[in-house]
Amino acid sequence: MRKKRTRYYLYAAAFLMGCFFMSCENDQAVVDSLFKKKVAIEEAKDIVSYLSQGGTVKAKLTSPFMLRYQADSAYMEFPRTLHVDFYDDSTVVESTLDARYAKYVEYDHKVLLRDSVLVQSIKNGDTLRTQELWWDQDKQEFYTDKPAHVYQRDKIIFAKNGLRAAQNLTSYTFYSSSGPMLVPSNGMPQ
Repeated sequence: MRKKRTRYYLYAAAFLMGCFFMSCENDQAVVDSLFKKKVAIEEAKDIVSYLSQGGTVKAKLTSPFMLRYQADSAYMEFPRTLHVDFYDDSTVVESTLDARYAKYVEYDHKVLLRDSVLVQSIKNGDTLRTQELWWDQDKQEFYTDKPAHVYQRDKIIFAKNGLRAAQNLTSYTFYSSSGPMLVPSNGMPQ
């Protein structure tokens, strides 16, 4: 009887060990999916956001829809238009910005604007139009290497290879531009 019982235990142990080794096999795709990084996406509607520096409101951003991606470098997308009002130190609107698409890179404090980008200065009446424009929040300026048009009260300036402009459109640096421009008699800017 003792031999029978020992044999029974040996068979049971062999069976359980076989089950153990059979169940430890995993599908490699399932294991890889457990360790794959996933990007979290947040959605928001009817966005109104105020940007401030040193306790002073500098801009008001509005958009009907926003996507915020939580990845290694977080960023926000505005795929359904974006409008920004820029304020001076007295909180008076000095310029506006409109674009059909925008992507804000949080770490760099820069915004990529695309598709029918329009910047208008309320103070001097200048208008900047282009298909792609970067907005550097820290430097408070716009820049692009794409063609752009600047409409002023008495002239239109075409920047073939882009430009750099102050956020309030009071100063410009043109790259390969054409159109009428005023140049001092000595040829040097003041």
